[in-house]
Amino acid sequence: MTAVSTRQPVAILGGTGALGRGLAARLAAAGHRVTLGSRDADRATASAAELAESLAPAVDVERLLFGAANAEAAATHDVVILATPWDPSGDSIRELADPLAETVVISAINPLGFDVTGPYGLDVVEGSAAEQVAASLPNSRVAAAFHHLSAPSLLKLSHDLSGEDVLVCADDDRARVTALNLAAAVTGTPGIDVGPLRQARQLEPFTAVLIAVNKRYRTRSGLALRHVDRNRASLPEVALS
Repeated sequence: MTAVSTRQPVAILGGTGALGRGLAARLAAAGHRVTLGSRDADRATASAAELAESLAPAVDVERLLFGAANAEAAATHDVVILATPWDPSGDSIRELADPLAETVVISAINPLGFDVTGPYGLDVVEGSAAEQVAASLPNSRVAAAFHHLSAPSLLKLSHDLSGEDVLVCADDDRARVTALNLAAAVTGTPGIDVGPLRQARQLEPFTAVLIAVNKRYRTRSGLALRHVDRNRASLPEVALS
């Protein structure tokens, strides 16, 4: 697995939400230039400034955190993370198809429902939110990752995430390797490749299990796979620009 640049700029659409801000905090702490995207550019800019202030002085975030409208953030980055709420219609994703062409798009979307008995995975016509994203963005390179990380744990930089695994799936090799590398920036440990994009059908609804555990045991649980030697993985050689 080869990477020319390990600190590539990243845009996070839905970056003003809890997961988006948490991922931005960890990526900025690792030295990535991060743009928080929102439908409201002013809100994105304010959120980025607030996050930078909360991280300083423990993290030197000067020139690392910015805000922009979703369309601008999508058009100016080669790597984009979707931390947006699930849109059953897919319209909010399709409207970004042109600016996201040839872009690596990493879906962290979890289609979940909640009722009196707790959280549960929602049915998605395409099979998963990630597959819906791929269908909506036919010219993008799509992966799925970051579903199982706790937003409060991400935001608390003193919280050690190295024992938690980020599971990554993709049909595109560049998207796969990019997501695996970004997982290392977020948790300190490279992600685990779990196969094709259709595996998101299992990854996304499993988030409901972790939420239920967190509520029952009053904790912030994570996911860790045992007996996985990352050095034995057969991964493609991909140069990331």
